[in-house]
Amino acid sequence: MKPWILLVLSALALPLQAAESFTNALGMSFVRVPAGTFIMGTRDLDAVVLELPDGDAGSVQDETPAHTVVFPQGFYLGATEVTRAQWVEVMNTRPGPSSEWQRKDWQRLPVVSVSWFDVQAFIERLNRRDSAYHYRLPTEAEWEYAARAGRSGPRPVPVERLGDYAWYIDSSGDELHPVATRKPNPWGLYDLYGNVWEWLQDWYAPDQYARSDRVNPQGPKQGDKKTRRGGSYHCPVHLVRPGYRSADKPDVRYSVVGFRLVAEPLR
Repeated sequence: MKPWILLVLSALALPLQAAESFTNALGMSFVRVPAGTFIMGTRDLDAVVLELPDGDAGSVQDETPAHTVVFPQGFYLGATEVTRAQWVEVMNTRPGPSSEWQRKDWQRLPVVSVSWFDVQAFIERLNRRDSAYHYRLPTEAEWEYAARAGRSGPRPVPVERLGDYAWYIDSSGDELHPVATRKPNPWGLYDLYGNVWEWLQDWYAPDQYARSDRVNPQGPKQGDKKTRRGGSYHCPVHLVRPGYRSADKPDVRYSVVGFRLVAEPLR
């Protein structure tokens, strides 16, 4: 029997416990995502294609083949995206549209208009000032596992209920919203769908799923683009799914792209 299959069986035997959480000195809340296994990618591609405006199956082929992924250990994921107040505390800059910084609720808005490289600079500074944890971006597999939260299928949240959990074009008024103002998923995580796209650690490869590791995959070793997931307040419904993959150059900045972090305890 292959080693990763043994890990699948072991992970399946683990009970899902109530999520633990903590808040760091900067006010960032993290939720423990349990160890376990899930099907990454899309098995029912026909159902996904039916949602596409042009019905182009080629645009979602990178979600296949669906495959089993195992996380032998749990991990701490940010309950929300990093906010503007948290960014200012670490970086002392105010990226993004100036009109959003003038809003009364600007401190709770997710920070946007930050490149993947900008995010790495934030992480480096945060790691220097907090000796209790090592911070990083989540991998693509970690993100999808957390977004599904134990549920399967193209849409763990049905379209008719998506607005309860996500700010997207049909629920957002086409504007950015403060974090944690929609319902959390079953693991206590907010805004994994919608509000802002989230930068991830992995390089992007359209055929990655055909050759990916099955245990805690880390993505390709190199590439031209970095992955991002989740959709945004500006996105139509067909982009706001756990399996939908997107990517861009790591030096670009968009007003609909932010990030959340993983925290690894150092002691």
